[in-house]
Amino acid sequence: MRSAEDWDARYRATELVWGTPPDPWIVEQVAVLPPGRALDVGAGEGRHALWLATRAWDVTAVDYSRVGLDKAATVAARSPRTVRARLHWTPLDVVTDEIPDQPYDLAVWAYLHPDPADRAGAIAKVARSLAPGGLLLVLAHEKAESHPDLPTFGAAELSAALPEDMVVEHVEWRESDPYHGTGTDLAVRARRRGNDAIAQ
Repeated sequence: MRSAEDWDARYRATELVWGTPPDPWIVEQVAVLPPGRALDVGAGEGRHALWLATRAWDVTAVDYSRVGLDKAATVAARSPRTVRARLHWTPLDVVTDEIPDQPYDLAVWAYLHPDPADRAGAIAKVARSLAPGGLLLVLAHEKAESHPDLPTFGAAELSAALPEDMVVEHVEWRESDPYHGTGTDLAVRARRRGNDAIAQ
C-alpha cells in the first residue's frame, strides 16, 4: 500500500476501513483544548476530521486518496450544516505538496507512514505549518507484527525530524487497536514554541 492508487483501491473495497470513532488518545489530547484551526494529515475516511469539526474546530483534512476523501465527505454529509462548513477536504500528498491555509493550532498525524527517505521532511513540513504554541499529535506504528512490510518508525526518529522550535511534551507506547492489527504504537505530543521563544 505505497501509492494513492493502492489506497483508492482499498477504500473502494470496503465500506469503512477504519470505522468512524476517533482514536481515544486523540480524543484525550484534544478534549482539553479550545477549538481553533486544525490540520488532519492523511485524513483517509475522515474520522478525526469529522470529530474535530463536531467540537467546533475548523479542519483542513488532507490525503492523497481522493476516494478516501470522497468517502469522508459522504459520511460528513449526515452531519449538521454547521459541522460540514468547518470541514475542508483537500487532496494532496504531504510528501511532495505544500500545505495550504497555514498556520494551524493543531496538526493530527495518525497512522501515516511515508517511506523512510521521505518521512523526516514531511514531519518537519507539518510541524512548520503550526502557529506558535500549536500542537502536533502523532500516532504511528513502532512495531507492526501483522504488517511486516510497513515502514515503521520510533520516537528517536520522530524527535530528530522535528524543527528546533518544536518541544516534545509527551511520549507513550501502547498496543495497536483492532483496526491496525497487532503491534506497538507510538503516541507523541509536541508543541511549537511561542513567539518569544522563536525569536530568541
